[in-house]
Amino acid sequence: MFTKHSTRREFVRCGGLFFLLLLSSCRNSSQRVKIALQNSFYPDSFKDIIPNNWQQNNFNFGSINKENNVRIILDSEFISVNDGWLDKVDFNQFKTIDESYFLDKLDRRSKDFLNTFEENKRYKLFPIGVVPYAVIIKNNKDLINSARKSWDFLLSKKLTKKIILPNSPRIILSIAEKINASNSLDKLKKQAMLFDDQNILNWLINSDARVAIVPFSLCSKYFKLDTRLSVVFPNQGVPLMWHFILTRTNQKNGVLIDWIESLENKSIIDKLSNQGWYLPYKNYYSQSKFRNQISSISGPSLECWEKSWSFPQLSNIQKLKLENLWNNSLTP
Repeated sequence: MFTKHSTRREFVRCGGLFFLLLLSSCRNSSQRVKIALQNSFYPDSFKDIIPNNWQQNNFNFGSINKENNVRIILDSEFISVNDGWLDKVDFNQFKTIDESYFLDKLDRRSKDFLNTFEENKRYKLFPIGVVPYAVIIKNNKDLINSARKSWDFLLSKKLTKKIILPNSPRIILSIAEKINASNSLDKLKKQAMLFDDQNILNWLINSDARVAIVPFSLCSKYFKLDTRLSVVFPNQGVPLMWHFILTRTNQKNGVLIDWIESLENKSIIDKLSNQGWYLPYKNYYSQSKFRNQISSISGPSLECWEKSWSFPQLSNIQKLKLENLWNNSLTP
């Protein structure tokens, strides 16, 4: 606090300090990064690797409060969203990502999937993780061998009204197509106890359900808590869920590059893959996580990975066909 006896030199010195503080504040503000995360199946390890000085905000395309989603997205430099919600993204709000750097990091699986998108979307999407679906079996270890061989086990009579399926007609239809039976979609739907995405494991643990099909990133921690649960990845392959980063500015590409580079640390790759989140990058250690010889609690086998499938975006005609196929199943 200044007194009436303060000298001119003290005024100048204090003014200089104030200017430096103001300059530092502006610099920190300009470097501040906001990332918006679409509500999804993120493991704790993913949220932990987001830098501490980044501000995380959540939005939900499934919410009726669309204005809130728009506000959060427009206030963020980056957003993360899984492929199931990409049809809700306004791609005009996002920038093309630096192809020369980012595309060089991706493995063949990532590039093949990106090539299924229209060009105006393809170069705005950067894969940040791929999550396999897992089959969780409760109190029925005798099912493990048959479940590992194929998806046919889902039609077992002992599982009638004992299966929790994802709340996604497209995923269910894709699994039904792997089952060697006539009218497999109708039969699979009859096996379902319920269709759910949010509380799958709570239902499995606390009900008469015996099987659930779940994103692996959602369930890895439960095996330590409940010895009744077993995980299986059918050798026929499993559905894959992709997560992407999109950017609203090219001014912070350097910040994004630094973060992506940090993910390739071996300890981070281990933490993510142990919780069901795999980095689809071509460096050797990331790729080693896709090379298990047998399916186990640590993840799918190499055979399963090679036969697994992703979900390209549908045209309006394809969406209508899928909707009709789903609605017409189980029709008398």
